[in-house]
Amino acid sequence: MQLTRYTDYGLRVLVYLALLPKGERASITVISETYDISRNIINKIVHQLGKEGLISTYRGKGGGFELKKHPKEINIGEVVLLLENSMTVIDCNSPQCVILSSCKLQHILHEATNAFVGVLKSYTLNDLIGLERENLIELLEISC
Repeated sequence: MQLTRYTDYGLRVLVYLALLPKGERASITVISETYDISRNIINKIVHQLGKEGLISTYRGKGGGFELKKHPKEINIGEVVLLLENSMTVIDCNSPQCVILSSCKLQHILHEATNAFVGVLKSYTLNDLIGLERENLIELLEISC
Protein backbone atom coordinates (compact mmCIF):
# COMPACT_ATOMS: atom_id res chain seq x y z
CA MET A 1 0.00 0.00 0.00
CA GLN A 2 1.18 3.47 -0.77
CA LEU A 3 -0.51 6.56 0.56
CA THR A 4 -0.77 9.69 -1.56
CA ARG A 5 1.49 12.67 -0.94
CA TYR A 6 -1.64 14.60 0.00
CA THR A 7 -2.22 12.23 2.94
CA ASP A 8 1.46 12.34 3.89
CA TYR A 9 1.37 16.13 3.92
CA GLY A 10 -1.88 16.13 5.88
CA LEU A 11 -0.29 13.99 8.58
CA ARG A 12 2.73 16.32 8.63
CA VAL A 13 0.43 19.31 9.19
CA LEU A 14 -1.22 17.53 12.12
CA VAL A 15 2.16 16.61 13.63
CA TYR A 16 3.29 20.24 13.38
CA LEU A 17 0.11 21.48 15.07
CA ALA A 18 0.38 18.87 17.82
CA LEU A 19 3.85 20.17 18.69
CA LEU A 20 2.86 23.82 19.06
CA PRO A 21 2.77 25.29 22.56
CA LYS A 22 -0.76 25.54 23.96
CA GLY A 23 -2.60 28.56 22.61
CA GLU A 24 -0.29 29.09 19.62
CA ARG A 25 -1.51 28.91 16.03
CA ALA A 26 0.29 28.09 12.82
CA SER A 27 -0.01 29.78 9.45
CA ILE A 28 -0.09 28.25 6.01
CA THR A 29 3.10 30.14 5.15
CA VAL A 30 5.04 28.80 8.14
CA ILE A 31 4.04 25.18 7.54
CA SER A 32 4.63 25.51 3.81
CA GLU A 33 8.13 26.87 4.37
CA THR A 34 8.94 24.42 7.17
CA TYR A 35 8.15 21.35 5.07
CA ASP A 36 8.99 22.93 1.69
CA ILE A 37 5.50 22.15 0.36
CA SER A 38 3.45 24.43 -1.89
CA ARG A 39 1.20 26.92 -0.07
CA ASN A 40 -1.63 25.87 -2.37
CA ILE A 41 -1.43 22.23 -1.24
CA ILE A 42 -1.18 23.20 2.45
CA ASN A 43 -4.18 25.49 1.97
CA LYS A 44 -6.25 22.62 0.51
CA ILE A 45 -5.21 20.30 3.33
CA VAL A 46 -5.99 22.87 6.03
CA HIS A 47 -9.38 23.51 4.44
CA GLN A 48 -10.22 19.79 4.44
CA LEU A 49 -8.92 19.19 7.98
CA GLY A 50 -11.05 22.12 9.16
CA LYS A 51 -14.11 20.84 7.32
CA GLU A 52 -13.59 17.40 8.90
CA GLY A 53 -13.45 18.95 12.39
CA LEU A 54 -9.81 18.14 13.14
CA ILE A 55 -8.53 21.71 13.24
CA SER A 56 -9.94 25.14 14.02
CA THR A 57 -9.16 27.97 11.63
CA TYR A 58 -9.12 31.68 12.45
CA ARG A 59 -9.00 34.64 10.06
CA GLY A 60 -7.51 38.07 10.50
CA LYS A 61 -4.88 39.39 12.89
CA GLY A 62 -3.77 36.62 15.21
CA GLY A 63 -5.35 34.13 12.85
CA GLY A 64 -4.05 30.77 11.79
CA PHE A 65 -5.07 27.29 12.75
CA GLU A 66 -4.70 24.83 15.61
CA LEU A 67 -5.80 21.34 16.56
CA LYS A 68 -9.43 21.16 17.57
CA LYS A 69 -8.90 17.96 19.55
CA HIS A 70 -6.13 16.62 21.77
CA PRO A 71 -3.59 14.51 19.81
CA LYS A 72 -4.73 11.44 21.81
CA GLU A 73 -8.19 11.86 20.24
CA ILE A 74 -7.01 12.01 16.62
CA ASN A 75 -6.89 8.53 15.13
CA ILE A 76 -4.31 8.04 12.35
CA GLY A 77 -6.39 5.43 10.50
CA GLU A 78 -9.41 7.71 10.45
CA VAL A 79 -7.29 10.63 9.19
CA VAL A 80 -5.88 8.46 6.39
CA LEU A 81 -9.39 7.38 5.37
CA LEU A 82 -10.51 11.03 5.32
CA LEU A 83 -7.59 12.22 3.20
CA GLU A 84 -7.26 9.34 0.74
CA ASN A 85 -9.56 9.45 -2.29
CA SER A 86 -9.66 5.68 -2.47
CA MET A 87 -8.13 2.75 -0.66
CA THR A 88 -8.64 0.47 -3.67
CA VAL A 89 -5.38 -1.28 -4.52
CA ILE A 90 -6.40 -2.40 -8.02
CA ASP A 91 -9.37 -1.68 -10.25
CA CYS A 92 -10.54 -4.90 -11.86
CA ASN A 93 -13.29 -3.09 -13.76
CA SER A 94 -11.29 -0.63 -15.84
CA PRO A 95 -11.16 -2.35 -18.27
CA GLN A 96 -13.14 -5.23 -16.83
CA CYS A 97 -10.93 -8.25 -16.32
CA VAL A 98 -12.09 -11.45 -18.06
CA ILE A 99 -11.37 -13.59 -14.98
CA LEU A 100 -13.11 -11.25 -12.51
CA SER A 101 -15.95 -13.67 -11.70
CA SER A 102 -13.51 -16.42 -10.63
CA CYS A 103 -10.55 -14.41 -9.35
CA LYS A 104 -9.83 -14.13 -5.63
CA LEU A 105 -7.19 -11.40 -5.92
CA GLN A 106 -9.60 -8.52 -5.40
CA HIS A 107 -10.94 -10.14 -2.20
CA ILE A 108 -7.42 -10.82 -0.90
CA LEU A 109 -6.30 -7.25 -1.58
CA HIS A 110 -9.44 -5.90 0.10
CA GLU A 111 -8.62 -8.03 3.14
CA ALA A 112 -5.02 -6.76 3.11
CA THR A 113 -6.23 -3.15 2.88
CA ASN A 114 -8.53 -3.69 5.85
CA ALA A 115 -5.60 -5.09 7.85
CA PHE A 116 -3.44 -2.10 6.85
CA VAL A 117 -6.13 0.37 7.92
CA GLY A 118 -6.70 -1.66 11.08
CA VAL A 119 -3.07 -1.20 12.11
CA LEU A 120 -3.27 2.54 11.39
CA LYS A 121 -6.44 2.76 13.49
CA SER A 122 -4.50 1.42 16.47
CA TYR A 123 -2.44 4.64 16.59
CA THR A 124 -3.20 8.24 17.47
CA LEU A 125 -1.47 11.48 16.59
CA ASN A 126 -0.02 11.40 20.09
CA ASP A 127 1.58 8.02 19.28
CA LEU A 128 3.26 9.52 16.19
CA ILE A 129 4.95 12.10 18.36
CA GLY A 130 5.70 9.79 21.27
CA LEU A 131 9.07 10.16 22.93
CA GLU A 132 10.41 12.12 19.95
CA ARG A 133 8.55 15.31 20.88
CA GLU A 134 11.67 17.35 21.72
CA ASN A 135 13.56 16.10 18.65
CA LEU A 136 10.62 16.92 16.39
CA ILE A 137 10.28 20.41 17.88
CA GLU A 138 13.98 21.00 17.22
CA LEU A 139 13.85 19.61 13.67
CA LEU A 140 10.80 21.72 12.81
CA GLU A 141 12.33 24.75 14.54
CA ILE A 142 9.24 25.38 16.65
CA SER A 143 9.94 27.91 19.40
CA CYS A 144 8.45 27.04 22.75
